[in-house]
Amino acid sequence: MGLTFINALVFGVQGNTLRALGRDSPLNQFLAGAAAGAIQCVICCPMELAKTRLQLQDAGPARTYRGSLHCLAQIYRQEGLRGVHRGMASTLLRETPSFGVYFLSYDVLTRALGCEPGDRLLVPKLLLAGGTSGILSWLSTYPVDVVKSRLQADGLRGAPRYRGMLDCARQSYQAEGWRVFTRGLASTLLRAFPVNAATFATVTVVLSYARGEEAGSEDEAVPAAAPTLAQPSSL
Repeated sequence: MGLTFINALVFGVQGNTLRALGRDSPLNQFLAGAAAGAIQCVICCPMELAKTRLQLQDAGPARTYRGSLHCLAQIYRQEGLRGVHRGMASTLLRETPSFGVYFLSYDVLTRALGCEPGDRLLVPKLLLAGGTSGILSWLSTYPVDVVKSRLQADGLRGAPRYRGMLDCARQSYQAEGWRVFTRGLASTLLRAFPVNAATFATVTVVLSYARGEEAGSEDEAVPAAAPTLAQPSSL
């Protein structure tokens, strides 16, 4: 449910920002995506904090948290609003550019693949463009995600180790080398392709259908013009 709401927020903000910027250009696609990524951090950061703490807590009847909402409520009582948004700076640093890459790459790929209405390979092309965009998005900022996850887990089992993002990155590199910043990348990319392929293809197809229905109802007496493929940025 949370991811559905985040996706709705992301695509809505991206589309409205792109319209406000006025011209559909690669730069504006990136800026609109970056704006969407930054705004959804308000929800994404607490959700990921709760997920991290739930994964690290001890199993059994003595566990501290009963679920995500209970976890966030406990954090708020003990640490206040600042505790609920622990890792916000690193989340912003990850999400803002990665969502810019996300929407820019999807726009570029759909144009390069020639995604047009009536193409019998339209859905496979959209799936390929969406999945590839998800992979490129993760590749662009994955090391920041590693730092963010470590900061959000810091202090749960012992005294806090890190003073901030740079200190976390420095200590992690000194202790484990550069490979620490790619730990878990393969499994993340394996998940990213199908998830983002389905997300982008579904949004694009549904939006194209909805806009076609809207155009038909507004002017039933006039022959329809050649349809155009609606991008998610048209939301």
